[in-house]
Amino acid sequence: MPIRPGLAIFAGAMLVAVAGYGVAGPTATDFVAPLGSMASKAIAEAGGTGVTARFAGPAGSPSRHPVLTGGENLDETSRARVARAVAAVPGVGGVVWSDGTLRAESDAPAYEPLHCQEDVDGLLRTRSVRFEEGSSAMLPASRVLLDEVAAALRPCLGSIISITGHTDASGTEPGNIELSMERARAVREALVSRGIPRDGLRARGVGSSEPVEGLAPGDPANRRIEFAVVRTEPLTPTPIDTPGAR
Repeated sequence: MPIRPGLAIFAGAMLVAVAGYGVAGPTATDFVAPLGSMASKAIAEAGGTGVTARFAGPAGSPSRHPVLTGGENLDETSRARVARAVAAVPGVGGVVWSDGTLRAESDAPAYEPLHCQEDVDGLLRTRSVRFEEGSSAMLPASRVLLDEVAAALRPCLGSIISITGHTDASGTEPGNIELSMERARAVREALVSRGIPRDGLRARGVGSSEPVEGLAPGDPANRRIEFAVVRTEPLTPTPIDTPGAR
């Protein structure tokens, strides 16, 4: 029986997808495995007894953005030192503690807000970037909103644009932190595709640690993305994180 062209094309596409997955999976794992080894060494040298670094996203896929667990008996200075040591490992992205109290990327200099902040805040006053539940996939209406956000940011190109992901308090906090980071990265990539230079974008996730004022931590309205537009000239460097309440 002759094979229909459409069926042959579909079968070929499936073969390519399966082959690509088979190659991409081991490659990502091979990339992350050495990071785990180097991170463990960095943790030990920084005095992080009992601390481990998990290089995996919410779905268990390999990630270069580790979540640190353990070390409950360490003081805040020691926790900051351990996070810095892991963040200094070549190839490692943003580092967070599983309880969300300390983030290694917050040693960036402080900046002064720019006028584009007001424009973006105005867009987000009655709307917000929404995602599918438990996912970093944006809803269609949010893609339209990001078109407007990108247009509002263009007059301030050259500044630093911080993208912060938030979740509500449902689920475990380590999972919330990872999911909020994945969502912030998804928004960053969406802005890049709309012409905003990647080198000016900073993505971070804070889980459920910063609920909207006046809302209960479990309120779904806490699932949001916030933007901060700042100058490129630093004001006052901050050498270590300022920890939040545990």
